[in-house]
Amino acid sequence: MTRNRFVAVTFGMCLSLLTSSVHAERIKDIASIAGVRNNQLVGYGLVVGLDGTGDQTSQAPFTVQSLKSMLGQFGIVMPPGVNPQLKNVAAVSVHTDLPAFAKPGQTIDITVSSIGNAKSLRGGTLLMTPLKGANGETYAIAQGNVVVGGFGVQGNDGSRITLNVPSVGRIANGATVERMVPTAFTSGNSIILNLHRADFTTANRMAIAINGAVGPDSASAIDGTSVRVLAPQDMAQRVAYMSVLENLEVEPADAAAKVIVNSRTGTIVIGKHVQVSPAAVTHGSLTVTIKEDAMVSQPQPLSGGATTITPSSDIQVSATGSRMFLFGPGVSLNDIVLAVNQVGAAPGDLIAILEALKQLGALRAELLII
Repeated sequence: MTRNRFVAVTFGMCLSLLTSSVHAERIKDIASIAGVRNNQLVGYGLVVGLDGTGDQTSQAPFTVQSLKSMLGQFGIVMPPGVNPQLKNVAAVSVHTDLPAFAKPGQTIDITVSSIGNAKSLRGGTLLMTPLKGANGETYAIAQGNVVVGGFGVQGNDGSRITLNVPSVGRIANGATVERMVPTAFTSGNSIILNLHRADFTTANRMAIAINGAVGPDSASAIDGTSVRVLAPQDMAQRVAYMSVLENLEVEPADAAAKVIVNSRTGTIVIGKHVQVSPAAVTHGSLTVTIKEDAMVSQPQPLSGGATTITPSSDIQVSATGSRMFLFGPGVSLNDIVLAVNQVGAAPGDLIAILEALKQLGALRAELLII
């Protein structure tokens, strides 16, 4: 398949998807409940038991300081000025997301990342590490064996092979929740639904759908993102009520006219309602070829001269025929794509045409070049 043929097929697939009819979606797929969210937790700890791949304490003194502090909590005091040269200990940061409604005693997965110069965390064990929220309170305690998806091998001559990132690992169910985070879902006589993509039309349609299902004046659109819905005070009834709401179907509004261009790969994504004003665009290409040759000058025998090499440059310039595109009023970008593909233009040609139309003010869409 030629490049231009591939471009035509790609554009055809994109346009057929974008111009198809919009299907209704469930509220749970296009909106979230205000206050019901994950909370980030982070902690600092030590991974021990490494096979000589831990921190080099001369370059990571905080590892030794942390180890001394931990031993001091168990009544072990090291003599002043003694800094053990450890290779089986690594200082790490531990982070995770605390899900909404997580209760004390439940477990969550954690990620362990080296913050020193440890080569690998493979085979290590994370010691008890408190995980704190943004307010400084401890919400979970982490501990367990670190599972690393990568590895690194190094030879005596300095050669090294590394697969993935061995300095980062995970512990499944490695943290136990110690404190619950309160949410706004349990308070007030209403809830707020926030759209994932702000749109006044979608917010209005959502309010209409909810009012049609549970009763008039039950929902009202606050702005282009949020819809307020009256909810029962009893928590059991509120959960059942939300189960009904999140499964209601709403037809999202069409997205704004937009063209997204990836200038590095030539990928172009075109929205449904993109149109252009009357315009004419010509586009051509200029090719410059430079060929370097070496001319050798050989002296006559016994002349006493020296052989010299003289560079010679051959420069050729060729220009392909310019292509003229004439667009009438209200022409969609689908017609532009077809016109460009019919003359065998490359994606770069279409990008140049789009930029020219944008500068002219004839492109009735937002042009994003990434």
